[in-house]
Amino acid sequence: MAAAELPGIYVLDVLNLARRWKVRPDALLAGTGLSEEGLRDPSARVPIATCTRVVERAHELTGEPALALYQGMQMKVSSHGFLGFAAMTASTIREALAFAERFAATRTQVIGIATVVEQDAAAIVFEERVDLGSLREFAILGLMIGVWQLGQTFTGRKLTGVAECGFAAPAYLARVPFPIDMLRFERPAHRLVFAAELLDVPLVSADPVAVQLAQAQCERELAMLVDAGLPGRVRAALVIEGGGGFRSVEEVARVLHVSTRTLKRKLAALGTSYSAILDETRRQRALLLLADRGLPLAEIAGRLGYTELPNFTRAFRKWTGTTPAAYRRRAG
Repeated sequence: MAAAELPGIYVLDVLNLARRWKVRPDALLAGTGLSEEGLRDPSARVPIATCTRVVERAHELTGEPALALYQGMQMKVSSHGFLGFAAMTASTIREALAFAERFAATRTQVIGIATVVEQDAAAIVFEERVDLGSLREFAILGLMIGVWQLGQTFTGRKLTGVAECGFAAPAYLARVPFPIDMLRFERPAHRLVFAAELLDVPLVSADPVAVQLAQAQCERELAMLVDAGLPGRVRAALVIEGGGGFRSVEEVARVLHVSTRTLKRKLAALGTSYSAILDETRRQRALLLLADRGLPLAEIAGRLGYTELPNFTRAFRKWTGTTPAAYRRRAG
């Protein structure tokens, strides 16, 4: 199972944010056993329950319910360690996202990142690997807004798209001093959706030498985590390029140079399975494909590997609680 911890630097970011409301770090950390100095250690990890306690106290002492939005707006690339450095020095958004997807586990195994592309649409999906509980709104909103802001900084241009959240809209949105037109709520997944052409936008901070150094360090950090990055490698190997469907578990095992039995055992140790990863991959691709109203539902079902439309409809209802047709009408 994923370790329910976050990097200490993320908690340190909350302390620095609260300073804007004159809240002292020791007031936020009282009773947690944490220290501001200790959180500066790059190897520091903080249990989710403690992170939740600090964030709840920050809301209480600042009196500001919209801290998630402020947190996202002030996100720093340095908070993401060598992964942030690799993303910043990549050549394009596509390459930066590939680094994020591959090495996200070096920062935390609580939230995963996956990039999904279908035709002219793309999405960055934020997957909750553990139940975030009352921390969900703060973590997901802050992360999505932060990633979007960093994308604009890295490219030097305004990016367009929508941010979809799987929870209800917070009441405080009616009064925040931010442009929040891109936010959507009560959707089937946490994701940023945008035109696929943006993936090839070059980054103004691209540096081919620096990115190789950062990637090498990320590789070393990932190797220390044993199989933490395995689900991402399975996801990447699962999809047959050119719209050729999905590889079987045996085919994926061959691509990854392990036996099928070993692959299943390692995935089970991480709290997942080939079937679960395939299901999530199909779900995310379905959500993108349904946005294209010119695609018949039967064609979408076929692209996702379903031989019959009713099978796709049943699967989609299991994923989202509604039918593909009803979802398409609502999203319109």
